[in-house]
Amino acid sequence: MILFIECVIACAVFTIIILPSLYKEPIKHIMSYPKEIRERVENLPQYKDMIQAQEKRHLSIKLIAVLIFAIVLAVVAYFSGAKSFTSAYLHVFILIFVVNIYDMIVLDVGIFCHSKRTRIHGTEDMDKEYRDPWHHIRGAVIGTIIGAVVALLSGGIVHIISLL
Repeated sequence: MILFIECVIACAVFTIIILPSLYKEPIKHIMSYPKEIRERVENLPQYKDMIQAQEKRHLSIKLIAVLIFAIVLAVVAYFSGAKSFTSAYLHVFILIFVVNIYDMIVLDVGIFCHSKRTRIHGTEDMDKEYRDPWHHIRGAVIGTIIGAVVALLSGGIVHIISLL
């Protein structure tokens, strides 16, 4: 039951972090947009410098986020009763997987694909590309792999803590 509550809270927090920012400045999320849209935006003069800056920051932010999430989720798993590597790994993986699937179904396919508020100026005519769910499904697969890595790190942290 506690894992279910954590999943609901995690989905809510994820939505609060992502959705307002996406609605306010969609260009800040350009690295998560389908390839065809990114290519169009890269060719628009008003975004040229902004895109290059976003690409450089994107990988650094993702790597730092993986480490932070591994630590935070290890603590969450530990205080939720997961005291071994396996139980912590499963706890964290399930939590990340649920948020990942929620993101794909609700935020990506449900909102992103159909909301005019997520459209970047200069790409409004690319309705087909915005509505294509396959980009988001591929992203969910990649997210699951990243989630497995985070869960491994979290499980390792819990294992080390349990040895102390």
